[in-house]
Amino acid sequence: MSRLGNLGARLYQGEVGYDFVGKRKVWYGVSILITITAIVALAVQGLNMGIEFKGGAVFTTPKADVSVTQATEAAEEISDHIPIVQELGTGGLRIQISGVDTAEADRVQKALGQELGIPADKINADLVGPSWGEQIANKAWTGLGVFMLLVVVYLAIAFEWRMAVAALVALIHDITITVGIYALVGFEVTVGTVIGLLTILGYSLYDTVVVFDSLKESSKDITKQTRFTYSEIANRSINGTLVRSINTTVVALLPVAGLLFIGGGVLGAGMLNDISLSLFVGLAAGAYSSIFIATPLVADLKERDPQMKALRKRVLAKRAAAESKGESGDRADEQAVPVDDAPGEAATAGAVVGPRGRGRNRPSGRRR
Repeated sequence: MSRLGNLGARLYQGEVGYDFVGKRKVWYGVSILITITAIVALAVQGLNMGIEFKGGAVFTTPKADVSVTQATEAAEEISDHIPIVQELGTGGLRIQISGVDTAEADRVQKALGQELGIPADKINADLVGPSWGEQIANKAWTGLGVFMLLVVVYLAIAFEWRMAVAALVALIHDITITVGIYALVGFEVTVGTVIGLLTILGYSLYDTVVVFDSLKESSKDITKQTRFTYSEIANRSINGTLVRSINTTVVALLPVAGLLFIGGGVLGAGMLNDISLSLFVGLAAGAYSSIFIATPLVADLKERDPQMKALRKRVLAKRAAAESKGESGDRADEQAVPVDDAPGEAATAGAVVGPRGRGRNRPSGRRR
C-alpha cells in the first residue's frame, strides 16, 4: 500500500487526525478575510465585462506577420477604445473592441486592414449587442436561484436543515471567491465565465455531500454513547474522507489546469480561458469549503441542540471521572511499598493490587 493509501486508512480508522473542527474559528477568520477581500475588489475594481454584456465588435484576422502589441496599438489608435487582442492557434488575431456600432465597425475594419497590411475583406467582423448578454445574465441569475433552492430542499430532506444551511453558505462562499478573483486579476467576464460559474456549483457540493454522508452514518444513535461529542464525530468524518477529497480534487484540477495554462495561455484560446479560470478557482474553493467551512459549521449549529449539549456534558463528565480515577491510582502506586523489599511492612504500608509476592530467589515459590 502506498504512503497516501496508508495515511488514508489510518485517517479513516481514527488512528491519526487533525482537529479541523476544533480550530474552526481560525478557518472562519481566514474565509471572512478572503471574502472581504473579494467584495472590496468587486466594489473598487469591478468586473471586466466582456463584449457580450457591453456590446461592440469582434474582428478576426487571417494569419499575418503582426504581433499582438502592434495590433493592440493600431486598434486603440483607430477606435479610441482599449481593445482586447488575442492570438489564435491558427496564427490569426482576435481583436475585440467594446462600444462600437455598425457604422463605426465598417470604418474600423477598413482602417485595421490598412494598418496591419491585411485586405479588409479578409477580416471577419461580428457585431454583438448588449441586450443579448443582458438576457444571458438574467437567465444565469434565475438558474442560480433555482439551483440553490433545489439544493437546500434536497439536503434538508436527505440529511437535515443544518446541513442544508451549511452547504448554502459554502456555495455562496465559493462563488464570492471566484468572482472576486476575476475582479482582482482583471479577467474578462464572458458567457464562458457564466457557464463556468454555473458548472462549479455541482463540483462545490460534491465533497461537501461526501463528508455529510459520512457524518450522517457516524452520528446514528449518537446519544446512546458517551465516548464522543458531535463535534468530535464530525471531525472524524472529515479526516476519514480527507484523502478521498484530496484525490478527487487533484484529479479534477489537472485537466482544468491544462485548459487554463496550455489551452488558454499557450494556444491563446479565449473561451478556454474564460471557462477554465472559473472552474479552477471554483474547484479549489469548493474543496476548501467542504473541509474548513461546511462541516465545522454543521457542528457549530448541531452543538446548540439540547440533546447534543446534554451529550457533551455526559462525555466530559465521564472523561473527568476517568482522569480523576487514573490520578488516584497513580498516587496509590507511588505510596505503595513493594512486598519483596519490605515484607514485614506490607500490612501497614497498604495493600498492593496484584499476585502475591513469592519467596526471594524462588521462581516457583515451592519448597525444595
